[in-house]
Amino acid sequence: MGDASAKANALLAGQIDIAENIMSVSDLKKLQDDPNYTVQTAAGVRCGFSWINFNGVLGNDALRHAMLMAVDQEAICHSNTIGDLYTAGFSVLPSGMNYGYDTLTNPWKYDPEGAMKLLDEAGIVDTNGNGIRELDGEDIYLRYVSYENRLLNDFSDAHTQYLSKVGIGVKSDYGSSDDQWTKLVAGEYDLNNNNWNHLIAGAPTTYLGNWATNSANYCGYQNDEYDALYAKLIDELDPDVRLDLLKKMQQILINDGVALIDGYYNSCMVWNSKTVATAHIRPNDYYWVTTEITPAA
Repeated sequence: MGDASAKANALLAGQIDIAENIMSVSDLKKLQDDPNYTVQTAAGVRCGFSWINFNGVLGNDALRHAMLMAVDQEAICHSNTIGDLYTAGFSVLPSGMNYGYDTLTNPWKYDPEGAMKLLDEAGIVDTNGNGIRELDGEDIYLRYVSYENRLLNDFSDAHTQYLSKVGIGVKSDYGSSDDQWTKLVAGEYDLNNNNWNHLIAGAPTTYLGNWATNSANYCGYQNDEYDALYAKLIDELDPDVRLDLLKKMQQILINDGVALIDGYYNSCMVWNSKTVATAHIRPNDYYWVTTEITPAA
C-alpha cells in the first residue's frame, strides 16, 4: 500500500480491519493511543544491515573498525525517528533468536574518541583542514546506497551524521530496491543498506552464505576459518553442534567488522478492536494470516 502512512490511514478510515507492519513511528503511536485499536509487536526475523565492500576503501581495517565505533546504534534505535521499531545489536543474526547472542562480544562498541584515535594512529587524518580525513591522498567519501523500506534511509541518514563527526565523509546514493540490488551485485558501493530475512528455508544457513567465499558473496569478504565453519554448517544436523558453529561464525564476522548493523526489525500487527476479536503476530515474515484471526461478534 502506497507510502508509509497508507496502512494507518486505511485503518483509521475504516477501510481495512487489520494491518501488519505500520512503519511510521508517529502513526503507530497514534494507533497505540487510540482505545479502538489493538497493537501487538513481536521480535521479527529480519536484520537490517549495511553491506561493507571490502574491495573499496573499507577494506582498510582501521577505517572499517573506526567507522563501526563511530556509530551509536542504541541511540538511533531509541530515537524518535526509529522509535524502537528495531532492537539494536551488533551481530548479523538477531539477538531474539536462539543463536547464542549473549555469549558474543563486540570489540567495536560506540566510542567516537576511540574511533578518532584509531584513525589517527593509522595515519588516516585530515591534512588540508576541510574536515574530511584522507586515505592514500584522497578525501574519504563513502558511497552509501540505500532505499526507502523499513526505515533504511533513516538509518543511513543517522549513520552519515555520526560518521561526519569523526571526519568520514559520505555521499548518499538513495534509490529503489532494484537500484540497491543492482549496485550490490555490481559492487558499486562502499555501504549498501538493506533488510534481510535470515530464516530463508527456516534456517540461517543460506543467509550466512553472504559472507562465505564460495557462496553468494557480494562484498569481497574472505576468511578461511569462516569458510571452513560454513562448510560444516551446511551438512550438520545436530542442533547442539550447529549452535556451536553459529556462535563461532558470528564472532568471526563481528571481529572482522563485516557489516554496519541497523538492528533487528520488530514486526507489528494492528487491528480494529470493534471488528476483530482476536489476532496474534509471531516471529515470522509475510505469513500473517492464521486461524488466530477471528471477527468480533
